[in-house]
Amino acid sequence: MKLSDLITNDLVEVPLRAADKWEALSILARVPVRAGRYPQSLVALVEQALIARERSMTTGMEHGIAIPHAAIDGIDELVPILGLNPAGIPFETLDGAPARIVIGLVIPRAKKLAHIKTLAEIAKLLSRADVRDRLVRCSDPESARAVLAQVQA
Repeated sequence: MKLSDLITNDLVEVPLRAADKWEALSILARVPVRAGRYPQSLVALVEQALIARERSMTTGMEHGIAIPHAAIDGIDELVPILGLNPAGIPFETLDGAPARIVIGLVIPRAKKLAHIKTLAEIAKLLSRADVRDRLVRCSDPESARAVLAQVQA
């Protein structure tokens, strides 16, 4: 499943302003509420699940990428959130670089295994330096979505 098919403008946070990864996770948990993807009542559960996953092992990868994710009950469809911060957010990435591209995935627990492939496809897409460079230059949700659509066409 292509990220460009899943992301809507209201699921893009540009810029993602967070002092550290914990604040970034908190913000990511709240973005889908404004998009109508889940109710406010699930925010605490989503945030706790993202934090628990992050404490078990960092989701900060290399090249300024982080893909925090968690499976929860109470939603029926995958909810992706794209956060961009050109300066980067301290995220304890594998290479120590700040995360400039943060893609949060809130996964329905019942469909967890089905979305392992989605996670892998996102990681593969972001392994491309040209994609990363184009994304971090985006200043609004529309341009970020346009980049994703172009590189996944």
